[in-house]
Amino acid sequence: MDDVKGMYRYMLMTRLVSERILQLNRMGRTPFGAGTDGHEAAQVGAAWCIQRGKDWTVPYYRDMGVAFVLGFSALDEFRGVFAKATDINSAGRAMLNMFSSPKDRVLSRSVLVGTEFPHAVGLALALRQRKEAQIVFVFGGDGSTSPGDFHEAANFASIHKLPVVFVIENNLLAISTRFEKQTAVKDIAEKAAAYGMPGYIADGMDVLDSYEKTKLASDRARAGGGPSLVELKCYRYQPHTSDDDDSRYRTKQEVEEWRAKDPVKRAHAYLLSAGVPEADLYSLRASLADEIERAIAQAESEPDPKPEDAAKHVYSEDAPLPDGTRA
Repeated sequence: MDDVKGMYRYMLMTRLVSERILQLNRMGRTPFGAGTDGHEAAQVGAAWCIQRGKDWTVPYYRDMGVAFVLGFSALDEFRGVFAKATDINSAGRAMLNMFSSPKDRVLSRSVLVGTEFPHAVGLALALRQRKEAQIVFVFGGDGSTSPGDFHEAANFASIHKLPVVFVIENNLLAISTRFEKQTAVKDIAEKAAAYGMPGYIADGMDVLDSYEKTKLASDRARAGGGPSLVELKCYRYQPHTSDDDDSRYRTKQEVEEWRAKDPVKRAHAYLLSAGVPEADLYSLRASLADEIERAIAQAESEPDPKPEDAAKHVYSEDAPLPDGTRA
């Protein structure tokens, strides 16, 4: 039960932070936002299988819940949202949610869809060559399985039986492109068969099912059985980003139908049925809301990046100039 309580805490934290990001954008206090609402159970359930500080994780740009489980804080998130110099991911020079943490073995990534898969497979190959026992988790949306990066990575990982868990959060939308218009299969998990690996399907609105199916894949990888694909069927409640008009590709009725399956409410109901006092859950919500407001105030007060630092860590500061001198 302690695990379920922990899962719920991170799910609720993810939901509250996601909602505040959109609110801050609508208030004109931030230029851009991307929500996670609806993905909480998928992300937290899958991330619960990761051995923090040992396994490697390559998240994608919506994986706020994964990041929180791995040790990122609300303050870390809002430093990125406000693009502050104190942002641990990029010092305020990348889009939000470009998670990076060497100590927690979270690989920095690009916002480009699908490019994370070859990176993850390269990490797994390095672990194999170094004879290290850890495994690699790589996350993406359903649309990320259409570019060639995914197929090349899955093929290579399967041929060499590399310890990779491909976690696909299928929210039925590749930005504004409906699922059936960007892939021909009924389930993303079907794609696993082409590469000789298992494909598991979980209810991504159920944190326990998401955990159970991801654990099957991670146990297989740890035992030397090779890669697996886990499809977590979920739904995105917010627009793709704060700049997106989602009324162009879906109806309010569709969104409301999926809201009836709200993963945070389902986890809340499960804990109540297991005997957790409702007062404890409301106290947790109040505590998290207070933590988030303090994080927003702290992040917003911190310094912005300096213009003269725009190229820092982009070009080598020790590289020789054409005349042989150094910068």
